[in-house]
Amino acid sequence: MELLSPAGTLEKLKVAVNFGADAVYAGVKKFSLRERAGNFTIEELKEGIDYAHSKGKKVYVTLNAFLKNHEIENFKKTVDAVAKLNPDGFIVADIGALSIIKDRTDIPIHISTQANVTNIVTVKAYKNLGASRIVLARELSLKEIAEIKKAVSNMEIEVFVHGAMCMAYSGRCLLSNYLTKRDPNRGSCAQSCRWKYYVVEEKREGELYPIEEDHHGTYIFNSKDLCALPLLDKLYEIGVNSVKIEGRVKSVYYVAVTTAIYRRAIDLIKNNPESFKTELPKLLEELDKVSHRPYTTGFLQQEKELQYYPTSSYIRKYKFLAIYKNNFWKVKNPFNIGDKVELFSKDGKSIKATIKKIVKNGEKQIHTAHTNYNVDIEFIPHLKPENYDIIRKEIT
Repeated sequence: MELLSPAGTLEKLKVAVNFGADAVYAGVKKFSLRERAGNFTIEELKEGIDYAHSKGKKVYVTLNAFLKNHEIENFKKTVDAVAKLNPDGFIVADIGALSIIKDRTDIPIHISTQANVTNIVTVKAYKNLGASRIVLARELSLKEIAEIKKAVSNMEIEVFVHGAMCMAYSGRCLLSNYLTKRDPNRGSCAQSCRWKYYVVEEKREGELYPIEEDHHGTYIFNSKDLCALPLLDKLYEIGVNSVKIEGRVKSVYYVAVTTAIYRRAIDLIKNNPESFKTELPKLLEELDKVSHRPYTTGFLQQEKELQYYPTSSYIRKYKFLAIYKNNFWKVKNPFNIGDKVELFSKDGKSIKATIKKIVKNGEKQIHTAHTNYNVDIEFIPHLKPENYDIIRKEIT
């Protein structure tokens, strides 16, 4: 079972690869349904693909926007430019995009979750059209996924297992488009579903009434975040070919932690299923340390409470402080001598430590490390960091 992680930027791609992803998915500047992600120029994408391939990993390129007539020629040019870089697959939602790619290259084609594939007949139809993988709609249960995999065993099946969920059917929402003119299906969602909503009575203009009696307001469309880690062994037994982490616009820290934890979980399931059950509470505890909304297993177990009404705010228990690269700690958020921190490594484990000494640029001892500083750190107990290790601090 492949672990597929998000790569919104070149840095996130490298982090995902180093923290255990088998493959990453990345978008170019257009046609990738994530305008707020950094996305890749052709030059950056070449560097990313070359880097991943040098580590024995794969890169899938998302071109899953729904095309308009005036974009078709530009889309063809984009496909041609990306195909020369030898990616391992294209992810598309538009059936016309599938046709264009199939006519121009032999690179495998994956059907995006935006295509809303929910049944055996549709999977077979896409197989006949030349697709090699289906990213199933998120509205399916474990039972339905198993039925599809059994009926079309020669089609690769991919399932989302972690990250933000849209309150609309497979992300087909027009709320943002209507309220802000930012089209979710063109990659620029304003997340209008996360706003506070009140009721106005027709003849009492200006008087706002909460939909529920709650002084915070009511977040009636606010979806919980998906966390299918407890069901990962069941997806493995079904024969799901790839499990996918959402988050091309999420932080480097998010990519690192979620990738490492799902990597560890998959390895345990493959090699020692009983250990997976034993370690599951610790693995879930680590996922609680990244920014998230309340977790749910979503439609996989047909949970009924998929919305979270009290607030749309994220749960943030830890702050990402620095990442170790090229023999220095690259500071992401300020920290001080004496701070109690955790070092999180690529094997998904963390070690508690205290910062004893900070040296800037290899020469000047300082008390506080500020954002974008390059520093050496001496820890108590003594720790020897490895490339891409992370330090974080609990928010008190």
